Amino acid sequence: MSISSRFAVGIHILALIEINKDGVSTSDFIAGSVNTNPAVIRKIMGMLKNAGLVKVRPGIAGAQLAKNLSDITLLDVYKAVNVVQEKELFSIHENPNPDCPVGNNIQDAIIPLFENAQTALEKALGHITIEDVVRDLIDKENFENKKRSN
Repeated sequence: MSISSRFAVGIHILALIEINKDGVSTSDFIAGSVNTNPAVIRKIMGMLKNAGLVKVRPGIAGAQLAKNLSDITLLDVYKAVNVVQEKELFSIHENPNPDCPVGNNIQDAIIPLFENAQTALEKALGHITIEDVVRDLIDKENFENKKRSN
């Protein structure tokens, strides 16, 4: 199992809105970049809007960022799109055999490890902004364009 793709799509949406800030970022336009259905984009855009990360107005095509790029962290996106509930990134199997020494103790042994790992991930995501992602995307595109022209 992996983290919901809503997280990656949410980052994609925010980066695209910024890079296309002089254009109109409709759900159809964004869906074309993500290569998915516009309904999926609208659902995730609703989550981003509820989190205060984008502005979307009914009847008016396009979306805008609601905050500066440097003020939106990946942790904000992660939380906005409901990737996981608090302390539930890792699932544990239920009902291990209580008559087995491993089965009887495995949950108590691994739950704190999983909680520490989730906390570390969330802390790392809190230090990366959408501005960092956009800067990296622009650098990659400039590098590719330079390679093509040589």
